[in-house]
Amino acid sequence: MARRTVRLGRLVGAPGARGRGSALGRSGKAGKAGAAGKQPKVVALGGGMGLSASLTALRRITGDLTAVVTVADDGGSSGRLRDELGVLPPGDLRKALAALCGDDDWGRTWAEVIQHRFESRGDLHDHAVGNLLIVALWEQLGDHVQALDLVGKLLGAHGRVLPMSAVPLELRALVRGHDPELPGELSTVCGQATVALTPGEVRRVELVPADPPAVPEAVNAVLDADWVVLGPGSWFSSVIPHLLVPELAQALTDTKARKVLSLNLAPQPGETAGFSPQRHLEVLTRHAPKLTLDVVLADQAAVPDQDSLREAAKRFAATVELAPVAAPGGLPRHDPELLAAAYDRIFRMHGRIGPWR
Repeated sequence: MARRTVRLGRLVGAPGARGRGSALGRSGKAGKAGAAGKQPKVVALGGGMGLSASLTALRRITGDLTAVVTVADDGGSSGRLRDELGVLPPGDLRKALAALCGDDDWGRTWAEVIQHRFESRGDLHDHAVGNLLIVALWEQLGDHVQALDLVGKLLGAHGRVLPMSAVPLELRALVRGHDPELPGELSTVCGQATVALTPGEVRRVELVPADPPAVPEAVNAVLDADWVVLGPGSWFSSVIPHLLVPELAQALTDTKARKVLSLNLAPQPGETAGFSPQRHLEVLTRHAPKLTLDVVLADQAAVPDQDSLREAAKRFAATVELAPVAAPGGLPRHDPELLAAAYDRIFRMHGRIGPWR
């Protein structure tokens, strides 16, 4: 594939002033946090709606924000584009870009546009506009990172979005009791969409190809960060896969950044059904025994046994911070303002790597 070099500002035009590196002032809260031009460099790892929740909160408190996104999705529009064109699945990347859009008219409009799905009786049915835009730029530019930077520039994104690997990945899970008639038998379940809804108990996940290469910009972002945020999100299909990319896992060990793990508000049907908060930590250390953390963030109402969670966090050398981060209503989802307040408090209380405060 031919590679073209594009000057982002010239191609996008006037809205380019809203792009990465100029987030301050577009959001009152982000502007206040970095009023002196000194703000934390934050990298958030994950995928899907969990990462979107983190990004929507984090862009309120820093303009120096990078999302590193899993690329193992094989369902829906992403899966169809992946199968037909052999590209990275764009869906989780699109969701991250939408989450980084601002709260002004420009940001809200573009967030809605790229999330819009076609409804038809033909091949375009259920394709998201943003997926098609991202894939078109990949084909035009021949560079995943440059294309995503360009989309972010167009949207006025409050940060940068990077894939964790430049090759499409398959997620495979070892599941106990996948067949209800054989509750003790271990089975291999393939595909992120299938793993996310699998019956039985997920014991372990792996990536195919094994030991995939990381995107260098993602590794550098982790090494250069002040804070790394992992989670919330689908535990086995969005959070843990980052720890299975050797270069990313090593960067998480080598970085001087402090690390916060944001726990989910409730177990996910299928993937983590019946999991306690501390069980989430147990499976994390099973996949990444060298991982250390500084803070484990959880909603107090979602932690029935605080002592057990604190004991599990000690295995990572981490403390537990309990904060009200859930939105009111029936569905378990994070409130962006409450989550932003919790992150900001953690960043202030747990030490400062650089001169950003």
